[in-house]
Amino acid sequence: MRNKHTILSFAWASLLLLALGNQPVFADTASSTSGPMSRDDLANQIQVKAKQLDDINQQLEATRQSLQETKGQRVTLQKQLGNLQGNINQLDLSIKSDQINVQKLNLEVDSLNYDMQDIESSISDKRSAIEKTLVELQKDDHASKNLFIVFLRSKSLADGVMEAQNLTNLQGQLTADIGNLRVLHDEYDGKLKQAADKKDSVASHQRDLQNKMSIVQDQKQERQSLLAQTKDKESTFQKQVADLQKLQQQIASEVESLDAVLRTKIDPSTLPPLQPGVLGAPIAVANAKAAVTQGYGATEFAKNGYKGKWHNGVDFGVPIGSQILAAEDGKVVATGNQDTYCYKGAYGKFIVIQHGDNLTTLYGHLSRQVVQKGDIVKRGQLIGYSGMTGYATGPHLHFTVFASPTFYMGPSKVCGPMPFGGDLNPLGYL
Repeated sequence: MRNKHTILSFAWASLLLLALGNQPVFADTASSTSGPMSRDDLANQIQVKAKQLDDINQQLEATRQSLQETKGQRVTLQKQLGNLQGNINQLDLSIKSDQINVQKLNLEVDSLNYDMQDIESSISDKRSAIEKTLVELQKDDHASKNLFIVFLRSKSLADGVMEAQNLTNLQGQLTADIGNLRVLHDEYDGKLKQAADKKDSVASHQRDLQNKMSIVQDQKQERQSLLAQTKDKESTFQKQVADLQKLQQQIASEVESLDAVLRTKIDPSTLPPLQPGVLGAPIAVANAKAAVTQGYGATEFAKNGYKGKWHNGVDFGVPIGSQILAAEDGKVVATGNQDTYCYKGAYGKFIVIQHGDNLTTLYGHLSRQVVQKGDIVKRGQLIGYSGMTGYATGPHLHFTVFASPTFYMGPSKVCGPMPFGGDLNPLGYL
């Protein structure tokens, strides 16, 4: 049986550890709601927002399917205008989804606030119980005696047994209360982390919302520009298409001829082994490989649909305005917008990141870039949003992996600064 000093030392040490390391402190969890709501009202509102999100997701899917059905069809002026309007409608729905997500997350933070108040109250009660137990242990200095002395100073054997049992019970209660207090602190810390994660998600949705609003304006301007250039005449549009196809063929031939030579310069011994996970998914979906719409190399698409013979990356079919992520830690070594040199002719808005394992990744056809040359990025960090700038028949991400020693930015014949390099199959690293 422990004596008083052992028990008190254990108790006070445990309490001190909790006090110093796990003091409950309320996070700044105030939401954008107009006033305090009851717990039940919060739960009901969260369900309402979840239903609204489900409805919007169904509308988004219908819009995606509609846009998908137009792919592969003959390009006409009205179809092109319709696709641009479809992109605008899709972005508007996505913006609405972000707004509702922000509202829902703020409601969930408020609900967590109630949970943390309950836990704080339980912690306070448990501390009071521990303090009372400690007071009981100090009464009459009984806890300082060992069991033999307790029995000797008792009036009878029954009294001694009862006093010893009381001492054991107090010790057991103290141990249990300290354990429960520790559990409550852990639960509180967990709720704090949940609240912090939700607030990070709020910031992410608000950032996406602002960027998507800018992308909507770009799409509207592009639609107006197309109408102005063609004067709403199909014949004028078809002449532009024919001229563009010639330009695309010229650019594709130039890139392919240089990249083919650079592929022969690749030294496999300097590269990481081909295995999944070397690079992370560049799109924010659960199964990135399932989103691949065009493969790598001499595919049928490259021979027939593409204006060349070799596809130097893979395409991920994602809606316009989708988050594009850095595939690995690295440094942004190039960004650009080739539409300023050869409209709809090449990569459009692109980003190039050099990684520490002799791999360099390129992200093309973006609608918006949120990093610039010289930035240091982390794996999974947001770097831009998908689009259909450059030579793209629909919204997607073009993703290329180069061997870093072969990569360079150089002048092209008709499209300004162009990324060149010995390309590798990205799917071998994802």
